[in-house]
Amino acid sequence: MNFVGGHILSIDQFERGDIERIFQVADAMKPYALRHRVTRVLEGAILGNMFFEPSTRTRVSFGSAFNLLGGNVRETTGIQVSALAKGESLYDTARVLSGYSDVICMRHPESGSVAEFAAASRVPVINGGDGSNEHPSQALLDLYTIEKELAAQNRGIDGLRIAMIGDLKYGRTVHSLCGLLALYNNIHVTLVSPVELAMPEEIVERLRQAGHQVVISQELTNAISHVDIAYSTRIQEERFQSKQEADSYRGRFRLNQAIYTQFCEPNTVIMHPLPRDSRADANELDSDLNQNPNLAIFRQTDNGVLVRMALFALVLDVVDQVDKHSHPVTWHHNRGV
Repeated sequence: MNFVGGHILSIDQFERGDIERIFQVADAMKPYALRHRVTRVLEGAILGNMFFEPSTRTRVSFGSAFNLLGGNVRETTGIQVSALAKGESLYDTARVLSGYSDVICMRHPESGSVAEFAAASRVPVINGGDGSNEHPSQALLDLYTIEKELAAQNRGIDGLRIAMIGDLKYGRTVHSLCGLLALYNNIHVTLVSPVELAMPEEIVERLRQAGHQVVISQELTNAISHVDIAYSTRIQEERFQSKQEADSYRGRFRLNQAIYTQFCEPNTVIMHPLPRDSRADANELDSDLNQNPNLAIFRQTDNGVLVRMALFALVLDVVDQVDKHSHPVTWHHNRGV
């Protein structure tokens, strides 16, 4: 795809070469994300961070990524504090906010809403999650994490064995990740969920049409016994009609150190898009996994900044200028932790 000036709305936009380009640029962003150097390449540019649904990691990492490139961030958080609560259309909101910004990141609870917004925007729009539909930047950072974790074992993504666990019906992160995996070769995917929260059939079919092996299961321990990645997701409580309905599924697929030791291969990597639900009745990933070196959830969040920096640099066409506008940091930092 031509990144310059374009929207990032769906994983359907990417070919494998596009992903490799994003990851190459993300690698080049490490000195800035690790605070070894400072760049001001986007000095004067404004990111409109428009989050009409709750977010911590995505919102803050997009803002941090833009700041690390030298740009400024303006935020709107919550429909109730925006003109949308007064009946303003997405079209009007897009026309107005794109006049204030050079690029916009948007999250909205309705599927398709970000694409509708982008159609009226005068500047590039990046999808930060639209309902249960897609989350392209999360899928990219997840795949980037998978690549790095497997590289440490001298392996690539082709031939990956992955188990996706939990709420696969409403989990937009796994929807988008499956779309990216369809671009690779010989992937073995095990989908573990209650029947009612199964992966949408069109996504399963997409994987199979790509030549991948897909196994559907309702049992955790066998599913994680021979995989490279165990990717857990939370119950998407906000997508259900009631909290009681969501509660009926909570805590069904818990992973702790004892289960990991007994059933997982020694190098199985544990991933989760976060937030992990640590409440006693859920406890998806137990805190006793925190010292497990194969728990990659915080490496995922760090990688999110790199990938989002890469997206900004590509869309705003500054990849070749980042180093030219840089200098060493002037403060103490300890980013190796």
